[in-house]
Amino acid sequence: MLDITVGLKELQYVSELHIVAVNNEVKELLWLLDKNMDANPKVLTINFSKNTNEEFEFILNETSIPSYSLPSSYLYVPNAAIMKSGAFDLISEKYQIDKLHKHTHLYTSNTLKSFPGRKFKINQVIPYHKKEIKEFLKNKQANIATRNFPENVAFLNKKWKIKDGGSDYLFFTTLENENKVILDCTKV
Repeated sequence: MLDITVGLKELQYVSELHIVAVNNEVKELLWLLDKNMDANPKVLTINFSKNTNEEFEFILNETSIPSYSLPSSYLYVPNAAIMKSGAFDLISEKYQIDKLHKHTHLYTSNTLKSFPGRKFKINQVIPYHKKEIKEFLKNKQANIATRNFPENVAFLNKKWKIKDGGSDYLFFTTLENENKVILDCTKV
């Protein structure tokens, strides 16, 4: 996939960048050029799916200061178009949700929010220590994802003998305090 930074360097007069995803997979980057453009371009993201179209827009190089917290009641995972855009801090501010860690790109809140991506209810937070998780993961069937975590999904499946699938979602991640945890979630 073409890198946005390289595209901006190579193309002149970019007035808009459209990042198009279908079913959470980025398919196209569309560049709108205007020879009179002398400001930062607008970035528009859209994720088309069967039931909804998720849109988010911002001005490139727009800055914001995200808020951080430990996991609350809900977990948010931005859609692929937003992830490609790199608007990680803006998401926190615009939707009034907290980031879990600077490099994790997972968000949380106490109340359920409308959000352009996947939403989960956090059932429990398990510290990533052998003693605490050994019993929890015994004979577990779940969908696993890692974000800012030192071990990959294949390694975790093998290490903990987790069966893939089911209605549970386990996010192995690092929190702002650098603690490694498992977020046991269900889809909302």
